[in-house]
Amino acid sequence: MRTIRSALLHPDSPPGPTSRVMRAAAAADDADSDMENLTDSVIDFRLSELAATAGPAHPAAVAKSSSANAAATEMLELSRDFSDYSSFNSDISGELERLAAAASATPRSDAPQPGAVDLNDLESMDLSEDASPLERVEPFVLACVQALGPDAAPDARRAAAARIRLLAKHRSDIRELVGVSGAIPALVPLLRSTDPVAQENAVTALLNLSLEERNRSAITAAGAIKPLVYALRTGTASAKQNAACALLSLSGIEENRATIGACGAIAPLVALLSAGSTRGKKDALTTLYRLCSARRNKERAVSAGGVVPLVHLIGERGTGTSEKAMVVLASLASIPDGRDAVVEAGGIPALVETIEDGPAREKEFAVVALLQLCSESSSNRALLVREGAIPPLVALSQSGSARAKHKVLCD
Repeated sequence: MRTIRSALLHPDSPPGPTSRVMRAAAAADDADSDMENLTDSVIDFRLSELAATAGPAHPAAVAKSSSANAAATEMLELSRDFSDYSSFNSDISGELERLAAAASATPRSDAPQPGAVDLNDLESMDLSEDASPLERVEPFVLACVQALGPDAAPDARRAAAARIRLLAKHRSDIRELVGVSGAIPALVPLLRSTDPVAQENAVTALLNLSLEERNRSAITAAGAIKPLVYALRTGTASAKQNAACALLSLSGIEENRATIGACGAIAPLVALLSAGSTRGKKDALTTLYRLCSARRNKERAVSAGGVVPLVHLIGERGTGTSEKAMVVLASLASIPDGRDAVVEAGGIPALVETIEDGPAREKEFAVVALLQLCSESSSNRALLVREGAIPPLVALSQSGSARAKHKVLCD
């Protein structure tokens, strides 16, 4: 930990020099074209949305507003790899990397009856497109849906959810077939199951199905959001992680973000930041970031105590969580309560330490987070200088990347 602080500014000194450092983003060019070039993936975080939700401008309205917008734009560019696919997947399958255009698929009227197949055959079945065209897969799907019925035995329902989880893991056209088969509303009640295995299978099956864009609306319409939040609170470690990912996928529908927050998702996501595995923390960070594009969810995250674990995660170097934590912190710092909470939790010293000692990529994230914290607050700018930020910022302006230099150089 850092033990030496710069004496460049006495506590009674005016914060003026810092304002010149923190105005660096005001000179940034408009980077809207960069945003338009981003792919629209499941993890397209659209940091530009955060700029629109930032609070009213400082007395230096034009310059400060420009600085905040530039900071949000810059963070969008910095966070293109905010969540790697290896930390957000279904069944640890890497399926999100294989999102593809859906093939048209509807149940065939001449398909074999569900009873004509043995569901145990799925365990060894080659589900590649060449080996298993939809006509061969369809009777298995229909048999699984039948086994999910409310009158089926609990063991049969658990096994059927596991098989749908498997079927939906592999191919976009199978996911669409499962989605139109009636499986989605049959899976939703299992999200509240007292059987942890059945609950986990249902959560992961819905996550896999949600990778097909058309299924997201069907999952939402089936009333899955609140039960997924329940699984996020009560499930196994894997169920919680996959519930977070399923909610992230559903938040691709912008209107769902407010609903997910209102259903109580923010607090268990914050809990996952503290108690989850490394993968669970990444999933929680990713989902929180997407949800916090809605201002009310920022407020919920701050009220739920999300800032303290985020500041702690800044120090978890080498795990992939530090950069993500700084991006979410910067999001929360776009509202006044969030800025206050970050300062109270020791966020400024932690970010300055990253600029001093962190790897190059993390230094850039730290600079942008500090810009968000200080662009609307002269007192935070004074704290930044008192924490000894000027020497490492000067060093970064001389030796950092072009992007980092641009953010720290004075006008």
